[in-house]
Amino acid sequence: MNQQKIQQLIQSSKQVFRDCSLPNGAIIAANTDLPYYPKRAANYHFVWPRDASYVCVAAQKIGVEIQENFFDWLEDRPERFKKESLLFQNYAPNGLMSGGSFQPDQAGTVLWAIHEYYKDDLSKAMKYETLIRRLADGLANDWQETHFFHHTVDLWEEGKRRTSSVYENNHTYSLAACARGLLLANNIIRNDIWCKKAEEMKKRIDFAYYEKAGRFLRNRGKNVTDWNVDASLLGLVWPFEIIKPDDERMVNTVKKIEEEIVIDGGVHRYENDYYDGEGSGQEGGGAWPILNFWMSIYWTLAGNKEKAEKYFNWVLNKLDEDNYGNYIPEQIFEDNRRGVYPLAWSHAMFILAAEKMNLIPNETGPARQ
Repeated sequence: MNQQKIQQLIQSSKQVFRDCSLPNGAIIAANTDLPYYPKRAANYHFVWPRDASYVCVAAQKIGVEIQENFFDWLEDRPERFKKESLLFQNYAPNGLMSGGSFQPDQAGTVLWAIHEYYKDDLSKAMKYETLIRRLADGLANDWQETHFFHHTVDLWEEGKRRTSSVYENNHTYSLAACARGLLLANNIIRNDIWCKKAEEMKKRIDFAYYEKAGRFLRNRGKNVTDWNVDASLLGLVWPFEIIKPDDERMVNTVKKIEEEIVIDGGVHRYENDYYDGEGSGQEGGGAWPILNFWMSIYWTLAGNKEKAEKYFNWVLNKLDEDNYGNYIPEQIFEDNRRGVYPLAWSHAMFILAAEKMNLIPNETGPARQ
């Protein structure tokens, strides 16, 4: 392990988290206003509640206090949230909706972040009782026993890959986020309906394990079988803890991920992914550091330190090889493309993986006021 590089990345992560935390509490995915942001990269000056939630949890690990400002922003700012109790794709920093697809995993991930922040004393989370109830009720009310009422899009935001109430299909990662979020909300505010809905979602996750494929599918429903291997299924183990890392179904799923979408050590999102964050993507998408770190977390939990370090170090080595310095990009390519960097979510996953591997010194632990 390159301890010096790790310490440098911890410090740059603090900077990136602060750079992306705006005065009104919004946490944007990347701060395009700053000189380090590449001129050809896509505009990520928006709030994705999912990304921001991972950033909040990671920032807590290294003593960066941005969480309650963001929870305040969420309670007051997102367009239509107070009326509909649903979070959509992304928002401008002032709260205006930018992308309109319904992505239910975002609410589940926010509930996880709130629970993580207050888990040592859940009574303090009651400061955000209104927000917690709005998030959890929104998910519970939209869930129709086997599927969501509204069409949904998963965390990768591929607009053509939507669920349909006709086919009662679901994105498996989204179900894990929502089920875990509802159960954690119940830890703060007891609500039997939230628990019932979470258990229904967990049954659909079990249904997503397809014996013919020998793995979890990223999307399954009536007459719907999505065979595309997708690395987001790592989320079933962490952070959402729906499936144990040594569950044979998960072992089979991770084996398939490694066989199909780990290329030269870098983890890609899914098969035939062409998004590159800067152009037409005709050359194909790159490897995603968040997924290498996610894989590192999985193997740490599975007790395989060697594989955990392999996926973790792959990113650190690439940062030096490709002259990214101490900024972690959204993607790493095998050509001259640079894409988006630094990405706050990438830095968050670095911190979270490093923490799981006991690589963050105690003195940089969470600070509480």
